[in-house]
Amino acid sequence: MAVIYDAFLALMAPEVLIVVVLSSVFGLFVGAIPGLTATMAVALLVPVTFFMDPLPAIAAIVSASAMAIFAGDIPSVLLRIPGTPASAAYTEAAYRMTLRGQAELVLGVCVVTSAVGGLVGALFLMFFAPAVARFALNISSYEYFWLVCLGLTSAAFISPGSAVKGIISLLLGLLIALIGLFPVTGQPRFTFGSTALYGGVGLVATLIGMFAIAEILRFAMSRDPLPSMAKMKIGNIFKGLMPELWRYRKGFANGIVVGTATGPLPGAGADIAAWISYALSRRFSHNRKEFDEGSLEGIVAAGAANNASVSSSYVPATVLGIPGDSMTAIVIGVLFMKGLTPGPTIFQTQPTLIYGIFLSFILANLLMIPLGYGAIKLSRYILDVPRAYLMPIIMIFCVVGAFAMDNTLTAVVTMLIFGVVGWFMEENGFPIAPALLGIVLGRMLEETFLTSMIKAQGDFLQFFSRPIAGTIGVITILVWVSPILVMLWKRTSGRKVLA
Repeated sequence: MAVIYDAFLALMAPEVLIVVVLSSVFGLFVGAIPGLTATMAVALLVPVTFFMDPLPAIAAIVSASAMAIFAGDIPSVLLRIPGTPASAAYTEAAYRMTLRGQAELVLGVCVVTSAVGGLVGALFLMFFAPAVARFALNISSYEYFWLVCLGLTSAAFISPGSAVKGIISLLLGLLIALIGLFPVTGQPRFTFGSTALYGGVGLVATLIGMFAIAEILRFAMSRDPLPSMAKMKIGNIFKGLMPELWRYRKGFANGIVVGTATGPLPGAGADIAAWISYALSRRFSHNRKEFDEGSLEGIVAAGAANNASVSSSYVPATVLGIPGDSMTAIVIGVLFMKGLTPGPTIFQTQPTLIYGIFLSFILANLLMIPLGYGAIKLSRYILDVPRAYLMPIIMIFCVVGAFAMDNTLTAVVTMLIFGVVGWFMEENGFPIAPALLGIVLGRMLEETFLTSMIKAQGDFLQFFSRPIAGTIGVITILVWVSPILVMLWKRTSGRKVLA
């Protein structure tokens, strides 16, 4: 308890609170603008966190991401455009209720379910992560190798769209991670004679490029105008809210459970948690007709799920150093930038910092109610900001932020190159998250493999010599061969039918 008290005092420092509030407002603004994702908000914050201590830096990212996920609901309700992918699952239902004059009720449900879902996810993180960390102290390079393999595999298979494109995206990320010096001999690889690449490709510049520059390019290429906003006065969003939440309490609880369970899965993220929760809610709905015409039943469940997953996704990131999604990958990059290595030992070496990060989730979700209410009241002005002016300003921030990382043009060039790469990938249906996880985890995969091979003296069977490593290894290999097994089973079943 003394550690939690110290972390609470550190979080309550005036300079940290100011950072949290400003980051929350920034996250609300970016999340409410259609097309600007929560990941983009976090990526734009990274250069600013370069000048902060670790706790305010991570608290800023936590606050911005939680707020942006909720704020994506505002244009969903008023414009029928999800502000972030996490709101896409229930956009149609929310807008149908808006057309029936229930926008206030839907917005109230969105802000309350998001805050409660995030709080429960934060409590899960706070009490579950230390227990996992104590267990993780006993695992070796064999277990880490298989965990990284399983995480990367899951990221490729779970990502939206084609699994083949997810695998190609992952391989691209792993290839990029090979750039730099070989960890054993120090021999340069894929550096093309450039000493600037000896340390590998800059993670922050890559993040800004793939998420922010790609979005700017997409806006520059698009000619589709925004639809007009629903004309109505936004009054008291909490009126009649409690009876509706009580009516859908089971779906509310299920959404929190689904979001909390989905968050730690590599590659899943808030949008997949929302889709799963919405689909389950529809599957078990007692009034399917009312559900399909637009009701609060699915909105309550999915709204709670997406924010709950944001908190719980920090479990593998902080305990094992393995990111669950693109936002936690950025957090790991920031921790490395601060000279901190995420993993089980950080709970012993930096307990105040870790519990301060956990408490920042609780603070951000508590702030979500008043700040979210303010964002909803100002939604007309936020949604009316001309993106023709906004995008060039974001571009300037990107260039300045990338240049500030090491005061060279290398980071700016890297950012622009990966901006084009990110835009090309998304335009052709390749998910970006597997590539990003490949870049972040590629070096860990290589180091754990080399360390394990040296310990095993070249005997690969030693990778299965420990119970946990062997179990995770078998599961990983089964996932790899599962498409072949499914294909063979279908062919066998087809031949039996023809016979």
